[in-house]
Amino acid sequence: MKCQPLNFKGTEGVVGLSQWLEKMESLFHISDCAIDNQVKFATCTLLGAALTWWNGHVRTLGEIKKLEIKLWNLKVKGNEVTTYTQRFQELALMCTKFLADETEKVDKYISGLPDNIHGNVMSVRPKSLDETIELANDLMYQKLHTYAERQNESKRKANDSPRNNQQQPHKKQNVARAYTAVPGEKKVYTGDLPMCTKCNYHHTGQCAPKYGKCKRYGHTTTDCQVNTTNNNNNNNNNNNKNQKAGACYEC
Repeated sequence: MKCQPLNFKGTEGVVGLSQWLEKMESLFHISDCAIDNQVKFATCTLLGAALTWWNGHVRTLGEIKKLEIKLWNLKVKGNEVTTYTQRFQELALMCTKFLADETEKVDKYISGLPDNIHGNVMSVRPKSLDETIELANDLMYQKLHTYAERQNESKRKANDSPRNNQQQPHKKQNVARAYTAVPGEKKVYTGDLPMCTKCNYHHTGQCAPKYGKCKRYGHTTTDCQVNTTNNNNNNNNNNNKNQKAGACYEC
């Protein structure tokens, strides 16, 4: 400040602004002021409306710089290509100097795509941003659709496998039960005769007599297969020594 720089308030008009610029350049040369410090030095000479304007301009430049950094680091999160596209377009409108032409926009957009579609988009080499966005969305839809089909197929196979394993033992058990249940089953009477409460057979009139050998109904004594061995005749009847007692038919 010993060089007595010229202050600028913003009300001096074009002539005053030209004089202020010439004075600043002269001071920078005399003091060997570094380029990085020239802006800071010049802003110290601003007063009034000029200083207010500068503060607003610097604040805007700072915000744009932050947006440029966000755009530089912007990437697709997961598979959300649509969300990425919307944010990219918003930042691109603000960062016009960062993305000067269509080619830079396309390259920057592709750089933020996920690996599962990045290579496919690069191989097509689209010319415009709109074409690139449409291609990226189509490829991501195909990827997600294929993945969903594979997931459903895996779940279906996983659900069918234990079901098949459980059904097979039940079939074997049912077969076993069928074989064991048959011998114990009794034939059900389907005729029209009433059941006798005395002999528990279905008939009319008097009950048939019981026969001496098996004491049961339904056959004559000569047809009974039960062998009633007579201990007193064992020595005389050698043919009956090895004969075993049999079951009564229809009993």
